Amino acid sequence: MVGRQCGRQLVLAGSRTAQTAAEADWLIGAGLFTDAVQGMALRSMKEPGTAYDDPVLGRDLQPGHMDDFVRTNEDNGGVHINSGIPNRAFYLAAIAIGGNAWDNAGRIWYNALLDPNTRANTDFAGFARITIQVATRLYGSDSAEATAVTEAWQTVGVI
Repeated sequence: MVGRQCGRQLVLAGSRTAQTAAEADWLIGAGLFTDAVQGMALRSMKEPGTAYDDPVLGRDLQPGHMDDFVRTNEDNGGVHINSGIPNRAFYLAAIAIGGNAWDNAGRIWYNALLDPNTRANTDFAGFARITIQVATRLYGSDSAEATAVTEAWQTVGVI
C-alpha cells in the first residue's frame, strides 16, 4: 500500500529553496486555507495530526506512529490518512542527517522509490527496509545516513 504513493509527497514537501531541513516548516499545503479555516496546512510531516482543526473540515486525523494506524477499507486501505507515518519518518531522517532535505535524505527516498523491490503493494515495513538498504548502499552500513533512516523508522514504530 505504501509503494510509490507514500514516498512521492515526502521528498521535498516543506522545504523552500536554500532552506535546510531544520529551517523548513514541514507543512504540505501551507497557506492554502483562507482565514475562515482553522488550520495551517493540509498536512504536517513534522507533527502529523496537527495541520487543522476546523468546525467544517473536521480535525486532521493523520497518525504519526504505528500505534495509531487507521485500519479501513476506504482510501485504498488508508494510504492517505496513514501517510503521516512515513512522512514523519522522512522528516526525522532528514533532520538527523541535516543539510537540505533533498540532498542525502531525499536521495535515499528517491532511490528507494525507484528500487525494483518497491511495488504498489509494498507496506510500511517493506518500504522501511528498502530505504535502509538504499541508505546502506549509498553511504555505508555505519554511516550517519543509514543510522538516521533506521532510527526514524523505529521512532514511528514501523520497525
